[in-house]
Amino acid sequence: MRVTFVLSRADLSGGVRVVSIYARRLLDRGHEVVVISRPPRIPSLREAARSLLTRRPLPSDTRKTGSHLDGLGVEHRVIDIHRTITADDLPDADVVVATWWETAEWVDALPASKGAKAYFIQHFEAHEGIPVKRVEATWRFPMHKIIIARWLADLSEKRFGDRSYSLVPNSVDLEQFSVPFREKQASPTVGLMYSHVPFKGCDISLKAFDRACERVPGLKLVAFGAREPTADLPLPTGAIYVCQPAQKAIKDVYAQADVWLFASRSEGFGLPLLEAMACRTPVIATPAGAAPELLADGGGVLVPPENPHAMARAIEQVARLDYRAWREMSDKAYTTACRYTWDDATDRFEAALRLAIEKSKLNGTIGGRPAASNVSVAESQSKLPVVR
Repeated sequence: MRVTFVLSRADLSGGVRVVSIYARRLLDRGHEVVVISRPPRIPSLREAARSLLTRRPLPSDTRKTGSHLDGLGVEHRVIDIHRTITADDLPDADVVVATWWETAEWVDALPASKGAKAYFIQHFEAHEGIPVKRVEATWRFPMHKIIIARWLADLSEKRFGDRSYSLVPNSVDLEQFSVPFREKQASPTVGLMYSHVPFKGCDISLKAFDRACERVPGLKLVAFGAREPTADLPLPTGAIYVCQPAQKAIKDVYAQADVWLFASRSEGFGLPLLEAMACRTPVIATPAGAAPELLADGGGVLVPPENPHAMARAIEQVARLDYRAWREMSDKAYTTACRYTWDDATDRFEAALRLAIEKSKLNGTIGGRPAASNVSVAESQSKLPVVR
């Protein structure tokens, strides 16, 4: 297959990381793969002045960063300026993959020569500052959806009436995120991923840690993140923090914790869940993203959202486990993570792309002739199997 991925921008975000994994693995399987993205936009004079006066970083879409595509060996074309990506920017292909709501608008406008249209959905981007109506409209585009978590599949069915999708859960690299068998830390330790993004819930995790410290003597904190901590979201005194760790070093941070905190208010999947579990670290999580499925077998504790008190009680619960009980929870976390491999995920993703192509053919021709105008997308899609 000739496959084109369309990114709004290439950076070090988790979503781009997943796209980069599939792009490389599809290339390794003999497919022709091209990734198209645009450069950061130029900040406005007002944004630049505000950043200078307040000493706060510029908006994320204006900052130059590295990318998970760097050095990957996949062809990556960055267009000339920060603008809409159009047909002239893309090669002809068998399938073209939108990777978030704005790119779905671009892909929807492409001619058939650019490929069958697939929509790789890693979240429902109804966040503050994002036009929700436009996001919702993209879910109704006649593209084959590739969805990463059960809650997004439920959303597709119940809210948008589309049952013809491919459910392809994210996975974990068990070579990269692998640590030897280990015991509980000598001093009780919790870990978290530091983020200023409100829906990530870092503020909840930090409040929970503060409360747990009142009940668990000597409780320690380890964390990593993409930015240095700021005064409006400080880390507690004595916390160990690693800013922008090398990919191969992240496992060492996970392995320093007895339990990992995941307090997201909203999440597409939540890769840190699987990464921590692969490093034999149980997780305390809110029911966001794939957390309900991943913790169902006992590899951690599910707590109510927006509830630092409940998370603090769960921290205390795990911290007070004896070595045998903690080992049992750790083993369950690791066993769960081992069920999610990128080889299996790539099999499903590849099948989803082929299904997008077949659906496009079915929508375009019936019995070797152009489809009648009264044949709806829903009717034509109903003749195809649902990959789940």
